[in-house]
Amino acid sequence: MEVGRFNVLIGENGCGKSNILEAITLAGAAEADKLDEEFLVPRGIRITEPQFMRSAFELNQQDISIVLQLKNLDVPVEYILENKNEAYSKWEFNRLFGKNAKEFIKELIKDSIEGKTKQEKASIFRFLDEILNEDLKKFIKQSMSGEATQSASDNIEKISKKFPFKKFLIYAPENTALRNFEQEGQIQPLGINGQGLLKLLQVIKKQSADSTEELTAFGEIQQSLALFDWYEKMEVSSDLSQPEQKITIKDRYLADVFDQRNANEGFLFVLFYITLIVSKDTPQIFAIDNIDTSLNPTLCTKLITELTRLAKKYDKQIFITTHNPAILDGIDLNDDQQRLLIISRNQKGHTRCKRIDLNNKPQSSIDEPLVLSDAFLRGDLSDLPMQEAI
Repeated sequence: MEVGRFNVLIGENGCGKSNILEAITLAGAAEADKLDEEFLVPRGIRITEPQFMRSAFELNQQDISIVLQLKNLDVPVEYILENKNEAYSKWEFNRLFGKNAKEFIKELIKDSIEGKTKQEKASIFRFLDEILNEDLKKFIKQSMSGEATQSASDNIEKISKKFPFKKFLIYAPENTALRNFEQEGQIQPLGINGQGLLKLLQVIKKQSADSTEELTAFGEIQQSLALFDWYEKMEVSSDLSQPEQKITIKDRYLADVFDQRNANEGFLFVLFYITLIVSKDTPQIFAIDNIDTSLNPTLCTKLITELTRLAKKYDKQIFITTHNPAILDGIDLNDDQQRLLIISRNQKGHTRCKRIDLNNKPQSSIDEPLVLSDAFLRGDLSDLPMQEAI
């Protein structure tokens, strides 16, 4: 499944949309060495017994295999997750590079140690020793000719940056968490249900006050909230120690201001989404599950158009799931960075993915408007060729 910058996943309930997002999240957790259960739940992964997290299509399946092809890597990366099924046992993983790994590793080593003295050379070998199979370890030892020494942190960071999905989360904001500003999530700055929103807004406002940009991140939030025609402005204290945990919102039709406890639910969801994208402290890659929750159809369309614009400006890659056809109206199929992905299940029950673009979208006659059937919106594309995704 090839994805873009802004990816919309649609399909009927139970077709595998969440499974795809959780696969990426699991790989990210493995890359960050955060496979303990207490780290998986705050990332948005549904935790159950190990046998139910494995493939149900293969008998005696012991491992989970997740293969990702990253744009900044020349070879695919495979994550093999294992669990002993014992009391309190946790998931463990091995990371393997694809068949062109030797050439990739050779170039990586060359780039990392070129021009360095022995003391300055990064401990690339130590890092790679943890992630590669024995054959590739042997190859690396030969390539480095025993010259690997203690690493400088900048070289480790150089390799680490090739795995930007380490912080991948599946956000599913909830009304209660968005209204209760005193609650903070286990993962900062934003919990998957919306915890920590006020503090992040305060941080963004403080950062914006020191910025020389014509339109700051906080100004971007204010501007984007004009999606609501009644909205005039929002006030957020820059004082992180402020005892009263609230924001104040001004409705241009009303004399009095109100806070988040009295705000429209849809407004809080939109505020969360915009803040999530414009903040430099939130993950570069993330997912939002059921983004249409609490939003009317017209707002859904406008919101997606705005979020795709912000994703490009703030260099974020986003995956969203939806059951609302109005979300599709906000997608520009002329833009290759925006992807509409139909998720469904084949005759064997396996999850599969089909990208819909201008070349294969449903066609109408010249005199009739294009109408997407209910079956199409559910992801029932039995008449279209599909690509196996999982």
